Amino acid sequence: MVDAVRMLNIEKIYTSVNVKAVDKVDFTLQKGEIHSLLGENGAGKSTLMKILYGMNYPYEGEVYINGTKQIMKHPMDAIKQGISMVHQHFMLTPVMTVTENVVIGREPNKGLFFDKARAETEIQEMIDTYGFNMSASAKVESLSTGEQQRVEILKAMYGGADIIILDEPTAVLTPQEVDELFKIMSKLKKDGKTIVIITHKLKETINIADRASVLRDGKMIEKNIDVSKVTVEDLSKMMVGRDVELGMQRPSTSVGETAFEVKNLSLEKNGRNILNNINLQLRRGEILGIAGIEGNGQSELLEILTGVKKATTVEMYKDGAKIDGNARNMISNKVGHVPEDRMSQGLVTEMSLMDNVILGYHKNPEFSKKGILKKDAIHEFATDKIDSYRIKASNAKVACKTLSGGNQQKIVIARIFSQDPDVIIIAQPTRGVDIGAMEYIHSKMLELRDEGKAILLISADLDEVRNLSDRLAVIYEGEIVLEAKRDEFTESELGVYMTGSHTIKGGVGVE
Repeated sequence: MVDAVRMLNIEKIYTSVNVKAVDKVDFTLQKGEIHSLLGENGAGKSTLMKILYGMNYPYEGEVYINGTKQIMKHPMDAIKQGISMVHQHFMLTPVMTVTENVVIGREPNKGLFFDKARAETEIQEMIDTYGFNMSASAKVESLSTGEQQRVEILKAMYGGADIIILDEPTAVLTPQEVDELFKIMSKLKKDGKTIVIITHKLKETINIADRASVLRDGKMIEKNIDVSKVTVEDLSKMMVGRDVELGMQRPSTSVGETAFEVKNLSLEKNGRNILNNINLQLRRGEILGIAGIEGNGQSELLEILTGVKKATTVEMYKDGAKIDGNARNMISNKVGHVPEDRMSQGLVTEMSLMDNVILGYHKNPEFSKKGILKKDAIHEFATDKIDSYRIKASNAKVACKTLSGGNQQKIVIARIFSQDPDVIIIAQPTRGVDIGAMEYIHSKMLELRDEGKAILLISADLDEVRNLSDRLAVIYEGEIVLEAKRDEFTESELGVYMTGSHTIKGGVGVE
């Protein structure tokens, strides 16, 4: 059988930063399979697939589609060959409807005019056939992240794609949305579509893929792996080049006094309680993890705790002294914050790595004197962080936008951790990062905790919260519905509380 895709001796060099992103790589894709393209952040996964999609042109190499050599100089060349790519950052127009986003550029007409009724009927039929669970007439701005991703998949299907590339499709999805996506992928495969999933999530690869290929530092390490014959540990070693400690657990041995306390935190918006009477204590030498399905008040809680948003009522104390919750005051009181969205809250991506790694701390004496930045000191500091946090960057002066998501996350982590905060509020610390970076970030968090730091961890990844936390709290509809030591509840019992299917009396149960 002829391969759907055959890429031979592909090489891509970014001369401006002197990086060989893809180094003489061969890659094959069989018709009707789900193929997982694995690798750490910066390994070359997205670059290789952007070459297939015509977004990047290779320095050398050949591409064959269904046995015929093709030259892809533009995405339109790929689209004509039945190839579509769903990017990590969606390319949708929020004020337009699902239908309008899907058919734009290919609108069915009635005479000289757009036949909106026909278009909506066609798109709704596709939605219903694939179980996408949305309305064709809904505005995109009203949709969840998972639903917006389905709109992108609809666009690919409406354009006649037989080969669909999904770039880090689960990076911003809840566990429930991941399950829905996998059902859709299985349905597409059953209907004869061929799918590449670019990812670094090994459990997901085991669950959904037929075959896998592993890139490391731009080179193809292993290709066409039968996923049914390998373990997560096997794949992680291929990706990183060494044994990786998965599910890191190390209970605290020395919990100290309360370092940070929140009392009576409530937030009302448009007559509705977003947060209701939250009370939390963070103790030195301890990680308190907050588990919950996204959309239950975590974002608002973070914004209040870090001075971005004002609460309806709240009292906050650092080492027993009441503090005002504005952002500058938090920094001066040695409360560090790793935000949940590095792109919009953690970095200015147009700026250099060295500027970003001191962001918010640029007035510190080590970085400025009488309002003038000490460029040499900042450069030295940033270069040290590149080395100690294993950030893949050619130098400290490169723009953050040129780095992979995982390396951008490491810049945020390095900035906060290196300022020696007493209290660290961390949200989604490993979202979108590879397994090697995840192991490193988790290790750093445990190291800081063992040094006596008080850490609040908020994550949609239940495994991450359970493994790292000494105490757990579950948030549901803006309230803390459970607080206990990590080992007092099983994962399934926590899931019951996270979905609201619990009874207040008599322990855990499903109503």
